[in-house]
Amino acid sequence: MPRTTRPLAGQAVLITGAARGIGAELARKAAARGARVALVGLEPELLAAVATELGPEHLWVEADVTDADAMAAAVQRAVDVFGGLDVVVANAGIAPMNTVATASARALARTIEVNLTGAMLTAHAALPAISERRGHVLLISSAAAFSLLPGLSAYCAAKAGLERFGDVLRLEVAHRGVTVASAHPVWIDTDMVRDTKAALPTFKATLGRLPGPLGSYTSVSDCADALLRNLETRGRRVFVPRSVGFFSAWRQAVIGAVGEKLVLAQSKVAVPQLEEEIAALNGEEFGANSVERGRARG
Repeated sequence: MPRTTRPLAGQAVLITGAARGIGAELARKAAARGARVALVGLEPELLAAVATELGPEHLWVEADVTDADAMAAAVQRAVDVFGGLDVVVANAGIAPMNTVATASARALARTIEVNLTGAMLTAHAALPAISERRGHVLLISSAAAFSLLPGLSAYCAAKAGLERFGDVLRLEVAHRGVTVASAHPVWIDTDMVRDTKAALPTFKATLGRLPGPLGSYTSVSDCADALLRNLETRGRRVFVPRSVGFFSAWRQAVIGAVGEKLVLAQSKVAVPQLEEEIAALNGEEFGANSVERGRARG
């Protein structure tokens, strides 16, 4: 039976990590469908520019998703302006360019804070308002949740944790009429991915050897289209591209002994090369376009 579609026209949508990339593009597409959008992030000039592009009925709020008080204030601002909240998209995310051996403790911790704790705090802050309208929560996890990616250990851990958080949250809020979904994109052509490819040639080469969609790239527009469909249909999972769903279904093989053996054969050569390239970055652990650049060390 096909899912019921809920048109976004007139709905109030809050999106974190909305200054650029997936978040900004999803905001544009949701606004084009008639939604009123609250953009939340840490880059005020970019947020303001996107909000201006969308029009006066939309708003932006500068807030760090890892700050519970700031997120509560951002949600309250959206509720005050829009009169309520129908959808929240926990999209904010970062990815350090390091292995555990080369990483600073701060970079590892910050990756978990933003990608997992930040999404949890976003959902927590929005839940009262979402519950009032029997709304929808979309958590942007990743195909990294069921992949083995040397150099992205903290990122994989955070995204796997976020998927499980969403699975449990879904059960906790079902009686409220609230729906919860997790999205699993792989290598979307964002600033974050482009920064990593440019800084680490070995990383780029390794991705090219991954099977099927795990080694492919998807445009930001196509990814936003997939997320937009989820906001309207409120399904449980989004895979971008859809073929990533195969790897999710067979994740025990992907991350089990067979998958580990295949990755290990490459990583024995690739990881030392990767760590040499990381060392050449002189302590910069996040991409050139990341708001985290320069914050992890010192």
